[in-house]
Amino acid sequence: MTEIRATLRLQFHRDFTLDDALPWLDYFARLGVSHLYASPLLAAQPGSPHGYDAVDPTRISDELGGEPALRRLVAGLRRNGMGLIVDTVANHMRIGDANPWWQDVLEWGLDSPYAHFFDIRWHSDDPLLDQQVLLPCLGEDYIDEVTAGRIQLDYDSQSARFVLRYGEQRFPVCPSSYGMILCHTDSPELLALAPRFVELHHHPQGRQQAQALCQEAAAPLADSGRLATLLASYREDWHSLHRLIEQQHYRLANWRVAADDINWRRFFDINELVGLRAEHPDVFHASHAYLLQLMDEGLIDGLRIDHVDGLADPRGYCRRLWRATGGAPVYVEKILGPGETLPADWKVEGTTGYDFMNQVSLLQHDARGEPQLRHLWLEVSGRHDGFAEEVRQARKHVLASLFAGDVEGLAQQLWHIARFTLASRDIPLGSIRRALFQLLAAFPVYRTYADALGRSEQDQRFFSQALEEARQHLEPSDLRTLDWLDRMLGGEALRREPPGPMRQLRKLALQRFQQLTPPIAAKSLEDTACYRAAPALGRNDVGFDPEILGGDVESFHQACLQRLRDFPRAMLATATHDHKRGEDCRARLAVLSERAVWFADQVWSWWKLAAPLRQHIERGPAPSGGDELILYQCLLGSWPLELAADDREGLRAYHQRIEQWQRKAIREAKLDSDWSAPNEAYEQVCAQFLASVLLEDAGAPLRQAIATAARSLMPAGALNGLAQCVLRNTTPGVPDLYQGCELWDFSLVDPDNRRIPDFAAREAALDGPPDWPALLRDWRSGHIKQAVLAAALGLRKRWPTLFTAGDYLPLEVRGEHAAQVVAFVRRHAGQHLLVVVPRCAAALLGDSPLPQVAPERWADTRLHLPSSLAAIRWNGLAGPLEPHNGEPRLADLLGAVPVNLLISGGEQ
Repeated sequence: MTEIRATLRLQFHRDFTLDDALPWLDYFARLGVSHLYASPLLAAQPGSPHGYDAVDPTRISDELGGEPALRRLVAGLRRNGMGLIVDTVANHMRIGDANPWWQDVLEWGLDSPYAHFFDIRWHSDDPLLDQQVLLPCLGEDYIDEVTAGRIQLDYDSQSARFVLRYGEQRFPVCPSSYGMILCHTDSPELLALAPRFVELHHHPQGRQQAQALCQEAAAPLADSGRLATLLASYREDWHSLHRLIEQQHYRLANWRVAADDINWRRFFDINELVGLRAEHPDVFHASHAYLLQLMDEGLIDGLRIDHVDGLADPRGYCRRLWRATGGAPVYVEKILGPGETLPADWKVEGTTGYDFMNQVSLLQHDARGEPQLRHLWLEVSGRHDGFAEEVRQARKHVLASLFAGDVEGLAQQLWHIARFTLASRDIPLGSIRRALFQLLAAFPVYRTYADALGRSEQDQRFFSQALEEARQHLEPSDLRTLDWLDRMLGGEALRREPPGPMRQLRKLALQRFQQLTPPIAAKSLEDTACYRAAPALGRNDVGFDPEILGGDVESFHQACLQRLRDFPRAMLATATHDHKRGEDCRARLAVLSERAVWFADQVWSWWKLAAPLRQHIERGPAPSGGDELILYQCLLGSWPLELAADDREGLRAYHQRIEQWQRKAIREAKLDSDWSAPNEAYEQVCAQFLASVLLEDAGAPLRQAIATAARSLMPAGALNGLAQCVLRNTTPGVPDLYQGCELWDFSLVDPDNRRIPDFAAREAALDGPPDWPALLRDWRSGHIKQAVLAAALGLRKRWPTLFTAGDYLPLEVRGEHAAQVVAFVRRHAGQHLLVVVPRCAAALLGDSPLPQVAPERWADTRLHLPSSLAAIRWNGLAGPLEPHNGEPRLADLLGAVPVNLLISGGEQ
């Protein structure tokens, strides 16, 4: 198997298939990529733009070209000495008629062999849900839809099955209820079959008998007139249709009841994605057998596990997968909270790199700008002074709305446990509800991983933190309940409980709790708070902690050393299919932390210019102060490099992107609008404000001011982007390049960041040895970023062991601007790489139109090389380093290039 040196993430869908990647494999190889890193390839919902809504894990998606296309792709990769890593979804599947497992469950209920595959709570005190699956799929209440005739009985002659249709959706009718249907015909053949269908419900071989009976009924039902008459009887009499629907193993309901009543685990709050129980060996085998077969054949070299925190037992799952693959590389999509580390015993290579993305972001933000930026946000928005409070408020909101049913179900489960013992049976259900709510509202990380042995030291630390905060929001009478919850949810090891019903109940409650905290965290932090509070918008992204605006060089070095020690092959990402803003958009926004006073002055100036463009609605000014300030930051970060304020055509194209982002941002914030209940009046006024700013004459002064400000940030932002590129490709770990990001990436949140790149233009740009002066002059094209990337990946290809096993040695920087430099050495077996990049260098750039600090601006700043490195002859991107006596000057290191990679001896 090819050693994983560097990956390239590609998003496959019907408009970019596996065959569409074939023409660019030579280019990817020349760039220095060792492995393609593919989005999910298994069969997904037809038309899926991403593949995370899998419907059949036993085949490659036909829309992507199927298995033949996969084999063609792998053959092309092998010819280029490359491998393939595939993203896979172990946690959930898409419901609907494209999913044969799910349809079988709807058809047969608990008699389906797949009934335990999905995380469904089959037994309930609610008679409308006991042994039934709630399907919150109707646009209005059930009574309105059924009486209006929008739910209809139909017959699928191809499968010889009756189905219920609602719009484009189809739901199977259980054959044991066909007798009710056939009684509405005068056909002797069908009337004779009716009681035989009814008997299926009690027949031990009912499923097997059903197929034969359905085929027997197919012939008389082929009479179109007879079938039409039968179906018409159900369309004319909604009472008969209702009685038939009541006999099914599912309940059709208004989509709005999902948050309160749904009885199966969803992926986050998405009603179309159902949780899989991958912890069961037969479910694991059925959902992974095909992928494992492809790996056994050598077609797939490694896996990326989506949303590993959604699984009941991430550790057990990863270790089972490690055994099943023979130790193949496995990466997990895991969001690490502040101070959190990935458990070391999962048998995985590491995370997919959100933690590294955060570390680089902290490094490139200047903490000295934090007070001014936070003060500006507070003045403009009038909202909470502190991101932690925004997160808490967002958690309370999603707990009370999106996950109300999940929380109530867990509270009921815990109440049943409390009733089991004398010591806890007097704990009221209401007290459990209140204590559980506050515990979930205070949880500081995505989840803990307690098992039969209890909590790890790390888990205990986070749980104690949540308990301490929860206590501050509870009445004294509920504190005893909170302490009891602490014990039941992992504080008291399960193995101390004797085997039996109580132990099983506690195990299920713990599992349910630990699977509930991740979606609450994601929806409250990433999908709510990050759109509500933005003193520094560049710090609001997946896996970030916006409460901390900036870091320092020492913290960055420590993170690199820790990764080298614990997960030396972890992925390093600075852009993903899930990011809120492209890597170079964030790099530009980071400059605002260095120019905080300037930015505040700009905002107040724009505020006055925007006054004629704002409207007043019932809620007050629109957009709100917070939404307007977020919009300004978004425009500054994403403003295209060549876009002029009077370029009508370019502005229209840009406006389409920003308008789509703005609608999503407003709804995700859940303050003035929401996905479930859009406030069209507010959204329209905000859309009109944006149109005025970008397209209309009335907004020209403001538009020109924003464009001028964005241009002033561009050189420093580009320098940050080049430094970010170097760090991703030289620090410990495996660099991951997101599709198209070898050139500048100013994309916004999906779907903007999932557009198909122009690979032809990128391939044409990678032609011949780099001319650094020319690349620097033409930096706006992005070719300089591609050249830096190719140089770094070329070194990884030339000296792979240096990067996989080499030391990481932070270097001391001395002189006037030492804090503006990051420098380190990678070394192994006589090979040395010296890396030098600037950080927070906007003041050093001054008004320069180029993303390079002038040599004289570095003054006396220099590196201090230890004696073991002082005598090395270094050769950098632009040539040999001048003699330095162990303290090379930044003026020499970065005199000809904005960033530098220097190797010991030889030539670049």
